[in-house]
Amino acid sequence: MQTLQQILPDLIYVGASEGRHPLFENIYPVPAGMSYNSYLITDEKTALLDTCDMSVREQFWDNVTTGLAGRDLDYLIVHHMEPDHAALIQEIVSRYPHVQLVCNAKTQQLMGQFFPNTTAHFLTVKEGDTLSLGRHTLAFYMAPMVHWPEVMVSYDTTDKILFSADAFGTFGELNGSLYADTIPFSDFVPEARRYYTNIVGKYGNQVQMLLKKAATLDIEMICPLHGPIWRKDLGLLLDKYQKWSTYTPEEKGTLIVYGSIYGHTENAVRVLAEKLAAKGMPVRLYDASKTHPSYLLSEAFRYSHLVLASVTYNNGIFPPVETFILDMKAHALQNRHVFLIQNGSWAPASGKLMTALLSDMKGITLDEEILTITSALKPEQEMTLDNLATRISES
Repeated sequence: MQTLQQILPDLIYVGASEGRHPLFENIYPVPAGMSYNSYLITDEKTALLDTCDMSVREQFWDNVTTGLAGRDLDYLIVHHMEPDHAALIQEIVSRYPHVQLVCNAKTQQLMGQFFPNTTAHFLTVKEGDTLSLGRHTLAFYMAPMVHWPEVMVSYDTTDKILFSADAFGTFGELNGSLYADTIPFSDFVPEARRYYTNIVGKYGNQVQMLLKKAATLDIEMICPLHGPIWRKDLGLLLDKYQKWSTYTPEEKGTLIVYGSIYGHTENAVRVLAEKLAAKGMPVRLYDASKTHPSYLLSEAFRYSHLVLASVTYNNGIFPPVETFILDMKAHALQNRHVFLIQNGSWAPASGKLMTALLSDMKGITLDEEILTITSALKPEQEMTLDNLATRISES
């Protein structure tokens, strides 16, 4: 049965959610599921804005056919060629052979790679081009690398709606309601941050370019390809994107990520966390062996200070901690203060190796002193931990 929802009299939500698949992009845990958004405009001309993931194919088709109510489909707007939004393009062309695919030149190239035998009719657009559907006029703006090179967004000049592709999206399925204002903002932020930092986080400069374009538009509603629609308090969302895309910490606080085999390194960071808390500094503590890197990266974007603590393992960094550091590098995290703790029973080496990985990261202020533990924390090292806590709080 269809699950479409009427956003405006001639704008229908025809996307779908699912909670059966444990991973998004086969890498990111999505315990709260995922939504795949698609929108249908039923004006003098009909326009479908993106398709959906293959996992919600049947629901999508029920929604589209019900929304069209027997009408033909005139246009398919393709904002992004990633298969979670474009998997059903070939079926659209088969079912509606007269449809025109509205996309930019780069999208058309990628479409040929995904669907080499397509016989579609293309309407190729570039920055600032418009398309009249009758009452509605769509204006197109390029958003390369947010987060693929072909991405574009559409702005409905009539109803002042930004169809924002993957920008402003979030992990999690839609639980009946389409709108962000039905969710407490504090509940929304963690998965929105984790989505941004892992999916788009590397491309802060490109997001800044999109934000500058969006600032020139009178936007009353944002319709992303994942997550809820924004129709109120857009400033809350835009403020987060401004911080995330400039790698500005949301909070002054310390994230401690550690790798411990038998609990001795864990004991040291727990003592440090208590000392920081006593100084009034917010602290979050994570075991890299138990926490997926996507959550760690999200928290690293959140906090101003980072402590990495690793045992020496096979003469190297403990693998889960090393994975996290490599993830930070891959997503271009910047503007953070970082402090290191190493442990090793006979040849502590993880601190030097962590330093080597971090030293070429832009905007990372690395503390010169590495706190070294040999097997277990000694009572006489409490002063060293006090000094570390002081350096962190004073920075």
